[in-house]
Amino acid sequence: MTDLTAESLRISEIFYSLQGEARDSGRPTVFVRLTGCPLRCTYCDSEYAFYGGERMSLAEILQKVRSYPARYVCVTGGEPLAQPNCLPLLTALCDAGYQVSLETSGAMPVDKVDSRVSRVVDLKTPASGEQSRNCMENMPLLNQNDQIKFVICDRGDYDWARFTLDQYRLSERVGEVLFSPSYEQLPARQLAEWIIEDGLPVRMQLQLHKLLWGDIPGV
Repeated sequence: MTDLTAESLRISEIFYSLQGEARDSGRPTVFVRLTGCPLRCTYCDSEYAFYGGERMSLAEILQKVRSYPARYVCVTGGEPLAQPNCLPLLTALCDAGYQVSLETSGAMPVDKVDSRVSRVVDLKTPASGEQSRNCMENMPLLNQNDQIKFVICDRGDYDWARFTLDQYRLSERVGEVLFSPSYEQLPARQLAEWIIEDGLPVRMQLQLHKLLWGDIPGV
């Protein structure tokens, strides 16, 4: 059994807001943002989480999470799996009765993530500059509790995502396949028209938190 007082993580922030993306968009959520990321995507909106943060024990993290009324927790980053103690944190949150999702870049193995967690894997498109970092060995491991996200910057990204969708039969394997236009880079209407034209079995999503509050952290 994990000693929640002995194990720790570097935390960028813990805050309470509405989930802005993925299957639970619009749902009141506690966000636990871990510090650090080995990737440098061109469209990254959380560079402030690359460095710094505060060292907190798992017990302290759970205590902070409990101070908010939501029963849904999203562990995000940075890249949360870059810190090994992310795994016991996810399990501890599940054991505490929370519904938990993990937002991961797709560059790290997800095989050891607690099966109760919904793994939201953000596959990196060519325009992200980090396509080569994708851990495609994750694809056969995903199931109906998991989600795949593609951030689309341009037509090349869209065509790559459409090919990957077919290659790995993602719409059959995972619970949600999400196509999202890169914020202020690809017009949302353009992406919508491509999806409709091709009849793709995906869900288009907009970042709700940015529509509500703009491009600021901690909301």
